Amino acid sequence: MFDPVNNFQIPDEWVARAKIPVEELDACISSGRYVLLSDGSLLRRGYTTGTTAAASAKGAVLSLVKEVSEVSVPTPIGIRAVLPAQAKNGKASALKDSGDHATDVTRGLEIIAEAKRYDSIVIKAGAGIGSRKGIPAINPAPMRQINDAIKEALSETGLKGVHVTISVPHGEKIARQTLNEKIGITGGISILGTTGFVEPWNEHLGEMKEELIKSADKLVLTTGRLGMRFSHMLFPDYEVILIGSDISRGLRAAKGKSVIVSGLPGLVLKWAFPGILKDSGYLTIQEMIDDNPEAPIIDRALGEAVRKSGRRIVLLNRNGTILRDSGGIKGRGAL
Repeated sequence: MFDPVNNFQIPDEWVARAKIPVEELDACISSGRYVLLSDGSLLRRGYTTGTTAAASAKGAVLSLVKEVSEVSVPTPIGIRAVLPAQAKNGKASALKDSGDHATDVTRGLEIIAEAKRYDSIVIKAGAGIGSRKGIPAINPAPMRQINDAIKEALSETGLKGVHVTISVPHGEKIARQTLNEKIGITGGISILGTTGFVEPWNEHLGEMKEELIKSADKLVLTTGRLGMRFSHMLFPDYEVILIGSDISRGLRAAKGKSVIVSGLPGLVLKWAFPGILKDSGYLTIQEMIDDNPEAPIIDRALGEAVRKSGRRIVLLNRNGTILRDSGGIKGRGAL
């Protein structure tokens, strides 16, 4: 059985421990909405702010010709997402579903879209969406997702084009609980999401991860699905465990073990050096790397990651090649 969000081949013994029939389990996993844990239990993924904004935008456009209560939108990994979206007369509202991520600060956040007929597609960021130096904090993948959802709505309605404004009524307040201000984004939240789904995280999952970590002698802690895929190839003698953004917790559980922290640069470097993007002129770390992979600030942030973790840090490119490798250098404050 294959998890299409994490590109993860689920071990047969995990499937055997599942508490529902295999056919039902396969449908859950293939939908992208569920994660199977090693003890056979299921946790539910949520949707990103990007998916929620796409649903609201599509609903707003559809409601120019009919009332809407639910929409289906594309995600960046090709799986459809179906969300409630209350829409009427060109205005739609969708609520952020965080699934079984108990500490997601954007849980239940309302994202509103307002659509007007136009001669092309125009997408504007309204109140509650942050910006840095006048550039809206809507990352490229969710912007494409929103644009694709609007195109679907135009096809369904026969309209030529629309002007869509997306806003988040409580975005500025919620943003104070995020790292946005530390990276120079002010005025609201960011619209994010590389897969369209939010990985679940609650105390039970944390305990499961910790048990996996404690049972391994040599392990790689990785932050995402690409990190998991490539770390298996790069470090075949290591147990690879997906920890998402909870790097500190993973390191605490791995005290005294041989550990590599490996993954795409974004989460790792922001964890180590939250101010990496401040005054840089870039919206994302990936944008910075694409522009100049030799930027000195990347090395500075890598040094902070080594110092903070006391472990080897391996930063990966999206094609699986190594961007930076601290080579096992141990920093101060080793665990």
